Amino acid sequence: MFWQEVCENSSLKDLPFKIELNTQGQLLMTPVKVNHSLIQGKIIGLLYRHCCQEGDALAECAIKTQKGTKVADVAWASTKILEIIQTEIECSIAPEICIEVMSTSNTLAEMTEKTALYFECGAQEVWLCRHNGCIEYYALQGKLSQSSMMPTFPNKI
Repeated sequence: MFWQEVCENSSLKDLPFKIELNTQGQLLMTPVKVNHSLIQGKIIGLLYRHCCQEGDALAECAIKTQKGTKVADVAWASTKILEIIQTEIECSIAPEICIEVMSTSNTLAEMTEKTALYFECGAQEVWLCRHNGCIEYYALQGKLSQSSMMPTFPNKI
């Protein structure tokens, strides 16, 4: 299955799940709890307050990777990147910041793989928000104490 087919399939609309594709084109569905959505909303609000460049926040941002379509819970894209991706079915390049809101079912191995995939697609930073609201910031060279793109963004939601 391809991402466009997922987007156009009426039986997959309005599911309470995060949907991604693996390398074989198989659907991966992850149930999302209310708290997950609440944290996403708070992150989006904070992005607009702490951004240092023009751009926009994206919720549930589909990104085409070498291992299928992965969906960042939240992303930040500059106007330059938005000019490229805004009409695409799935992002051909990653927004500058990709953020994953982890749940208790997420594994460190899963998040490490997604982080690497986002960097391969051009992300400059990947943020992991733990289920307790603490945020870890990563750049290609490794873990950061604070975001270099949004240095005033809080370490905890």
